[in-house]
Amino acid sequence: MKPWILVCAAAWSLLHPAAARAQLPFERTEERAACERYEPLRRPLFGDLHVHTSFSFDSYISSQRNDPDAAYRYARGEPIRLPDADGEPTVEARIRRPLDFAAVTDHAEYLGPIAVCTTQPLRLGYWWPHCVMTRSRNYWTQLSAARWWTVLGGHAQGDPSQSFACTLSDCGSAGAEAWKKIQDAAEAAYDRTPECRFTSFVGYEYTDTPDSNNMHRNVIFRNERVPGMPVSVYETGSGNFPRLWRLLRELCVEAGTGCDVLAIPHNPNLAGGAMFRDPESPAEATERIFFEPVVELTQHKGSSECRYDRLAGRGLFTEDELCTHEQVVADNLSMLGSVHGEVRTPRAAPVPLDRFARRNMLRNALKDGLALGQASGTNPFRMGFVGSTDSHSATPGAAEEDNYVGHLGRRDAEYRNVQDHFFSNPGGHAVVWAEENSRDAIFAGLRRRETYATSGTRPVVRFFAGPELDPGLCGAPDRVARAYAGGTPMGGTLSGDAGAGPPRFLASAQKDPGVAGFPGTDLQRAQIVKGWVDAQGRTHERVFEIAGDADGAAWVDPETCAPTGRGAGTLCTVWEDPDFDPAQPAFYYLRVLENPTCRWSTLHCQAAGVNPFSAGCEAQAGAATARAHERGAQGDVYGKCCLRAEDEPFYSPVIQERAWTSPIWYEPPAPGERE
Repeated sequence: MKPWILVCAAAWSLLHPAAARAQLPFERTEERAACERYEPLRRPLFGDLHVHTSFSFDSYISSQRNDPDAAYRYARGEPIRLPDADGEPTVEARIRRPLDFAAVTDHAEYLGPIAVCTTQPLRLGYWWPHCVMTRSRNYWTQLSAARWWTVLGGHAQGDPSQSFACTLSDCGSAGAEAWKKIQDAAEAAYDRTPECRFTSFVGYEYTDTPDSNNMHRNVIFRNERVPGMPVSVYETGSGNFPRLWRLLRELCVEAGTGCDVLAIPHNPNLAGGAMFRDPESPAEATERIFFEPVVELTQHKGSSECRYDRLAGRGLFTEDELCTHEQVVADNLSMLGSVHGEVRTPRAAPVPLDRFARRNMLRNALKDGLALGQASGTNPFRMGFVGSTDSHSATPGAAEEDNYVGHLGRRDAEYRNVQDHFFSNPGGHAVVWAEENSRDAIFAGLRRRETYATSGTRPVVRFFAGPELDPGLCGAPDRVARAYAGGTPMGGTLSGDAGAGPPRFLASAQKDPGVAGFPGTDLQRAQIVKGWVDAQGRTHERVFEIAGDADGAAWVDPETCAPTGRGAGTLCTVWEDPDFDPAQPAFYYLRVLENPTCRWSTLHCQAAGVNPFSAGCEAQAGAATARAHERGAQGDVYGKCCLRAEDEPFYSPVIQERAWTSPIWYEPPAPGERE
């Protein structure tokens, strides 16, 4: 169909929304009212697909008692109470803007045991010593209980094993009851009315952690038709994620019940190199593409785009100096093992670049996917990007730097956040371009990878590619309709045609508008990141500056953290790759950076009377630590506030919030089709 015909069709659908809905571009798999707001050119929906509640052991042992119902209330903008550093529910938490969608993803492996330990006092398992420890209010006892749970789940060396509480009580029925409550909470929160204000998904976390390496996946179901119980590591065995896919296919996709599902790999920065192995068979490659169309690029435990060590003056197969963003020094989940300001496990030690796994960073995995695709015909790492929080405080969407109360209950409440979780962060958002705010529309957007990740703010970002995109498109009022008609959106594939010229890319971004009293931050610049593979199978990358001002003078006031200087409200350009080679497989994604702002830790330090920018920082930290000791704190509390960026490989008191679109892949024409 000619592009101008598609443009006219899109314009007609805007004028006749009811008729457009009669021919939906996605399959409707559930009974619900039609959404009053339907946009054929799609709109960005902001969500969080990684959220834990009191149904998860690591939430419960942190004195966190908010359940899935409370998590969805929080996502819709209502306040909830969280524990303070003493475990008392005195902290009120509320996001300034509701989310459009969310999924509670509690650990599948522990649904039954945690229910037995915390809700069944008339059953013998409730009184098993480990269960008693889990319910304890003593901080050290809680941490000991957490360690016990992780060992049972196979986080240390050895296979997963069930708690003895399950011998004393029926964890199967308790787990089924908890799973039903998760489904009921999602159904109660889901707005099936024509207003379509909020979408919830039934989901869970598959929690495989061999030797503390993060192999977790968030399993998200399309609709209310789900298996009787989640597939967990107890069914697959550790280190066997292909078995997860096979069981999801058997129990969901091919069960004949209308069930559909995808799995989202967690942030691979803590996977110890194990998340993205070379496929062991062609079937494994195709199953990965089907079940894992998107990956979590950023969250509470760090960012996984790329890695650059400031002290070493080099990166992990990159020269991109912006790859210091929210990196942690370790490569596994032991990075959380700090208590009273001291790291308590050697597994949390810094891992130098030479020993940090290449594919812990997604840009490297994408490049290697091109090489694997060139060699085998199938690129197994064709993944779009989302962000999330990984909140363990039932706070989906709590990604605001200046409104951050922690994600681990009492373990990072108040002063503990700076003391023990200084190198964590609030996390980000999953953004999906969809026609309406419904399960089917959002799920279809995830499947086609028309998604982007943000580090916690809410810019609106578009990205298209096509050889016929008009260079003057940014000035066209119908540019989005024309971009869809003549191009490929983020997450898609651009097939090379013999004789076609180099692709053009439409990149546009609007700053986060913010809310009353809390304006969004101006945009600094937009970049396109390209990866490609040459004829010899060698991978390459390059970052192109395409819009904005990379040398802008914007910064922050060191006394108040107020932004200084100006940036852009919108950025838009049509860019053409100057190095395009039609014979080379490639990917391109758009990265948009905001002006500098203060990191959450800087704001927390300043609130305690410690200014990271001050020459007197260490004296201020000592005084603030003494005040914290008066209320029961132990160890060095505020010393990390005085870390200097020039002495640290990654940390800085000032950050640049950002967004990353899903890539657009370029596939060359077959050799016989090339001119």
